[in-house]
Amino acid sequence: MQNSLSPALLHYDASDFDILRPGSYVLCAVTGQRIELEDLLYWSAEHQEAYVNAEASVRAYQAGGAAKLREQKS
Repeated sequence: MQNSLSPALLHYDASDFDILRPGSYVLCAVTGQRIELEDLLYWSAEHQEAYVNAEASVRAYQAGGAAKLREQKS
């Protein structure tokens, strides 16, 4: 049973992900929005990040990952 009160910890591969710690959601690395696991469609295996939508994914990709995107905003 997944715990809906806590985020899951995932390991992202190119075409799927493994659940390392059960939970029902992850947070978008760009926006911080909650993403239910059943709705998760966008992630980066290279940066081990989840994204809420294609726009967030492209923004992170262009910056070289969400951490670099946040650095650019600072």
